[in-house]
Amino acid sequence: MATTSQLQFGNLIDLANRDFGGRVLEASDDFFASKDNLINPHEAIWDADRYTDDGKWMDGWESRRKRSEGYDWCVVELGMPGQVSVVDIDTAHFLGNHPPFASLEGALAPEDFDGRSFDQLDWVNILETSALGPGRHNYFAIQTGATLTHLRLNIYPDGGVARLRVFGQPVPLGRPHADDTRFAGHISEDAVDLVALRNGGKALACSDMFFGTMDKLLAPGRGHNMSSGWETKRKRDKGHDWVILEAGATGTLEHAVIDTQHFKGNPPAAFSIEGIYAPGLDILTLRESDEWRELMPRSDLRPHDEAVFTFSEESRAMGVTHIRFNIYPDGGVSRLRLFGKKAGK
Repeated sequence: MATTSQLQFGNLIDLANRDFGGRVLEASDDFFASKDNLINPHEAIWDADRYTDDGKWMDGWESRRKRSEGYDWCVVELGMPGQVSVVDIDTAHFLGNHPPFASLEGALAPEDFDGRSFDQLDWVNILETSALGPGRHNYFAIQTGATLTHLRLNIYPDGGVARLRVFGQPVPLGRPHADDTRFAGHISEDAVDLVALRNGGKALACSDMFFGTMDKLLAPGRGHNMSSGWETKRKRDKGHDWVILEAGATGTLEHAVIDTQHFKGNPPAAFSIEGIYAPGLDILTLRESDEWRELMPRSDLRPHDEAVFTFSEESRAMGVTHIRFNIYPDGGVSRLRLFGKKAGK
């Protein structure tokens, strides 16, 4: 199910989420609990009886008790470059061992950054040293308008943090991404994924996202498991599920890639795609508009499969700003990629 934080901030994306490509690169110390837990997309859990050879098992990042000067830190690479609006330094279940204070630094890495020389980045403070409460969400508004690719979480002096959520909006930088080359044999060289989060695409509304949020459809890379995709509950009435997407730029569509990876007993039976040219139209009016046009007719889907579909010549001629992706009747889709050309290209 979608987490409280994911639902609370609407169309803001957790830029650090590992489902969106976020990675924990390095930490000063993670003796008690792995630094990689910091960006786990699921809520932290408590297991009273679980211990390791090093001590109590905790679902988060936890350093050992510091017996010298200094503080602990952890460097996170965001899944997508973006502007950060809100952070949640979640100390869930850390009650006698949470850090009393924390701060955050951010940096925009150059395109040729080697991923290791952290001290060479131009770090700027985005959250001054602030008090943390134990066993709870600690939300902070971030005022910087800078585009960031990396964050450094500093904790004073040591302790445990369950999760770091970094809510903001992706900022397209036009840098090459592995998703652009995976389909080289199927799409033209100058085609781009018009709805990818990293290219400015947005998921605006959907009929249901009980098991997995709609924005995961547009995430980079492939899903880790079923929780990495958009999944609706089982439909017990008539109709079908849908999601409305805003393209990062007006364009024409050439190919759709629909990935049902990990959805083996619960993918949709079929899908269809509609498009509309409606720049600036609000979502309520958009949903009810009669200007939607079918771009791809209802087509079958297979479980645990990645399939490429080609739009007709007639559909390729229509410029779109928004897309409605319909699934029949319900189920889960890991990724949706809509390759095409930006208007004027």
